[in-house]
Amino acid sequence: MDVVAHLRRDGFTVVVFQPAQVRAYAKFHGLLAKNDKIDARLIAACTAAKETIHAAPDPRLAPLAAHLTFIDQIVEDIACNKNRLETCRDPRAQVYWKQEIARLGKLQKAEIALLEEAIRQHRDLAARLDLIASVDGIGLKTAVVILVRIPEIGRLSREQVAALVGLAPYDDDSGSRHGHRYISGGRKRVRWGVYAAALPASLLHNPQLMAMYQRLRAAGKEHKVALVACARKLVIFANTVVARGTPWLPQGAF
Repeated sequence: MDVVAHLRRDGFTVVVFQPAQVRAYAKFHGLLAKNDKIDARLIAACTAAKETIHAAPDPRLAPLAAHLTFIDQIVEDIACNKNRLETCRDPRAQVYWKQEIARLGKLQKAEIALLEEAIRQHRDLAARLDLIASVDGIGLKTAVVILVRIPEIGRLSREQVAALVGLAPYDDDSGSRHGHRYISGGRKRVRWGVYAAALPASLLHNPQLMAMYQRLRAAGKEHKVALVACARKLVIFANTVVARGTPWLPQGAF
């Protein structure tokens, strides 16, 4: 559960910390004891040390995010049932799992349609959704994921949006080891969605990503490394079209 602390700075602002962040702050300062009073002082100190205060998220996105989580759970159930079907030898059970997969598939499509309808009740959100979906390789589901789970889209730099999604490359140089990079952190549900979209985008749908993928593979990069780079570029494309307020242009736009 998130730790919510209140920081007064030109008004009353809500600052949200992950429990791991507060515990890391405590360990840094050598504070190992834990009780309610200590925790209260610790949260207050951690909040006071926060220098950058971000605007509160759009309250309209909270119910949309909950709906999207429900859709994600349906997708997870479909995957589980497919795994059961692959290992099932009972003909009667196979029929059942196939029916369940088909039922959940229809439910998923219906819920996505309902979620899109809810988004389009707000003109600004609908316009943002269309801008994101205009990028070659970003389908409706991925566009919805980016819109709902990245409220900051269009207001971030290339580096910031890549780090927020967990697709930014970080150095891992030490001693004689140089050049290795890794990704870490970020909003994993967005990362999963963008990464899944990057494969067809970099192989079939987006000429710029197709060229980038082939260039990286020709340079000796592994498939997964090249795909992560394409996923990072895809979310940067989405961030840029929203920032500019103009739809995707296939050639030479970025």
